[in-house]
Amino acid sequence: MAHNGVLFLDELPEFQRSVLEVMRQPLEDRVITISRAKFTVEYPASFMLVSSMNPCPCGYYNHPEKECVCAPGSIQRYLNKISGPLLDRIDIHVEVVPVSYDQLAEVKPAESSSKIRERVISARETQSKRFENSETIFCNAQMSSKQIREFCEIDTAGQTLLKKAMEKLGLSARAYDRILKVSRTIADLEGKENIQAYHLAEAIQYRSLDRSGWGN
Repeated sequence: MAHNGVLFLDELPEFQRSVLEVMRQPLEDRVITISRAKFTVEYPASFMLVSSMNPCPCGYYNHPEKECVCAPGSIQRYLNKISGPLLDRIDIHVEVVPVSYDQLAEVKPAESSSKIRERVISARETQSKRFENSETIFCNAQMSSKQIREFCEIDTAGQTLLKKAMEKLGLSARAYDRILKVSRTIADLEGKENIQAYHLAEAIQYRSLDRSGWGN
């Protein structure tokens, strides 16, 4: 079952919590189950969820230049509109900070879109070969727990790093699995057969909403 499309939700905390919570099953199982008194129907729902949100109600929490004017506790109440179980099911959380004029005007060589495209295509080909014997798994994000153990082996340094991150951030088992999946993809994009500690470190950095004290 390939991705059928992208679902983009702008201003994620502004949606009713009950609306957001119904996405937990399709994000996890890639199906929607509708149950009635006499029958149950399942529909395929393999999609990529992309969402955005402000860091706080006023929009300036953690801003490098402007001061947040939100009342005490309001930031946490704002973030609490999104449940932990739903956040657990989102693989990557990235905090985007404002870019200064000097950074925008800076001229320096960067990787071209065509080169990035080549790396993505190569990584997808690697994953196609990895899961060629599976009828339902096509990419790393769809791996089961058994496949994670098979394809996401990490060395002692990686285990130590991930253990410390789990303890410091209080990560769930689901977040642990997602870090390993993202690490596997980062390694694939680099053309590496094995997951290295720095792949794990990068994947851990993509869990910004799990960081202790964020929003307090």
